[in-house]
Amino acid sequence: MALIQRLRGASEVAATKTATAAELLASRAKRPDAEYQELKSRVHNRLFEVLDISRMSKVSEERVRQDVATACARILAEERVLQTLEEREKIVREIQDEVFGLGPLEPLLQDPTVTDVLVNGHGHIYVERFGRLEKTVARFKDDAHLTRIIERIVSSVGRRVDETTPMVDARLKDGSRVNAIIPPLALDGPLLSIRRFGVDPLKASDLIQVGAVTEEVLHVLAGVVKSRLNVLISGGTGAGKTTLLNVLSSFIPDGERIVTIEDSAELQLRQEHVARLETRPANIEGKNRVTQRDLVINSLRMRPDRIVVGEVRGPEALDMLQAMNTGHDGSLTTVHANSPRDALSRIETMVAMAGLDLPQRAVRSQVASAIHVVIQLARLADGKRRLVSLQEINGMEGEVVTMQEIYTYERHGVDSDGNVLGEIVPTGLRPRFTEKLRIAGVELTSDLFERRGPKGRR
Repeated sequence: MALIQRLRGASEVAATKTATAAELLASRAKRPDAEYQELKSRVHNRLFEVLDISRMSKVSEERVRQDVATACARILAEERVLQTLEEREKIVREIQDEVFGLGPLEPLLQDPTVTDVLVNGHGHIYVERFGRLEKTVARFKDDAHLTRIIERIVSSVGRRVDETTPMVDARLKDGSRVNAIIPPLALDGPLLSIRRFGVDPLKASDLIQVGAVTEEVLHVLAGVVKSRLNVLISGGTGAGKTTLLNVLSSFIPDGERIVTIEDSAELQLRQEHVARLETRPANIEGKNRVTQRDLVINSLRMRPDRIVVGEVRGPEALDMLQAMNTGHDGSLTTVHANSPRDALSRIETMVAMAGLDLPQRAVRSQVASAIHVVIQLARLADGKRRLVSLQEINGMEGEVVTMQEIYTYERHGVDSDGNVLGEIVPTGLRPRFTEKLRIAGVELTSDLFERRGPKGRR
């Protein structure tokens, strides 16, 4: 009987221990975020007490990552707070991201489905996937933590952000576009916007696959680029202008010298002979600023075959038009505008910003003779990007620049899932530039421009 009681007592003790262990595991799983962040902060602060910082710059990143992981594991073992294996691995991974990367943004930037990362203060991080915004569980510890990450990004490209320069454009190593704005201009904490570009830029076949353009349209555009017509790509924010510019630039022959001019370098040209130029903001004394206009003027002395301006947004529009009109055919650029007609109006306005007080007709004449093709892109209500208009500039009639639409996007409605239904179709007008393409050795068959009948019949 005594033996049975002892066995019963032992089983009750074991059961109690098992229950206690289960409760501990449950409490760890439910640990408040603040407690977790505090634990990670303690480990992070102690990390540099046990690591030789001067040695870190003399060995490979992989070796330093191993040292960081080993040191973190040792520190966590000394902590009296209970941690699960999953929690320890998560802390080590996040601290490695703090040391080498962009902290809580690292997992988001490694997700290929994320196209935009939008940070509204330390506690609110949103991403865009498949054209739709969603809030994430990621967060920074505080605004100071977010500010340190912003400073790390901008300093890597030789720029700065502080109270005297609270707005900055920069880029990540993979070419993703970054914009940051901090207090006092940002009232509720630092704001960070990252427009991602894939390590492998989209190709022409990718645009066809997602329905952004059709094979017929892309065939026409390839001929336009190869025959050295000047192209203006127009669209709103996030419409895919830079993506299309990258694709069109891939049609430029390898034997030509290309000069790219950008505020923040993000173009990913694959040709071998590319000279990349980037603007420079003013220094702390407000001097030594280099603008896009300065670079456009300088590029004319660099013997370019093609000039590619990432986005025209100021008085450099005048110098760009003059370059297009003086032997630098085949140039490409983009502009923010809601329609092809608005794009020409914006170019006209930006030329006026040069301050030369040119007559309106003279400016419009420059535009009409310099730009041959305007491509309008749009981001539809379902988040998808589409080419919605392809127009040819024919010249001047009186005071008006005349255009004719070659392709248009016809909307047919919206399906039950909210997807916009439509297709890119020819208008039936044959462009005048086909003769220039023929002279350049590019033949376009007439069926590319024939208006379709019902159910796609031509």
